[in-house]
Amino acid sequence: MRLWSLHPKYLDAKGLVALWRESLLAKHVLEGKTKGYKNHPQLDRFKNLKRPIDTINQYLAGIYIDALRRGYQFDKDKIDWDFHPTKLTVTNGQLAYERKHLLNKLLIRDSKKHKELKTVTVFEPHPLFRIVGGEIEKWEIIVVKEKKKG
Repeated sequence: MRLWSLHPKYLDAKGLVALWRESLLAKHVLEGKTKGYKNHPQLDRFKNLKRPIDTINQYLAGIYIDALRRGYQFDKDKIDWDFHPTKLTVTNGQLAYERKHLLNKLLIRDSKKHKELKTVTVFEPHPLFRIVGGEIEKWEIIVVKEKKKG
């Protein structure tokens, strides 16, 4: 499960659809409607809030609005639009990590989108977030690839 902190506009079609599905799954977890993924580390930033369901609905709304802009037909009834708006923080270190992570994914699955984004040095956050200084989030699972000796 990846709940991107970066703005959905940077995602390719496959990434946007995956984010929508994973965010709906996250909503079900937060509502207690599924037994899977309960302890997923990316849910911690929602679980620890006063109104986690409102916040995940707001997160979904940001995805929906970008999907609508692109001409996608996501089901807006999956969102409770009566959410209490809030702002979460995301560190600039986390956004930089997600930028790099996304560019690596795009290099494999969407070279056109990769070429479009590789010169963008700083990605905007999802509308739910405001940027603060700091490192990569503690809940992030960082994959380090070793160089082959040779």
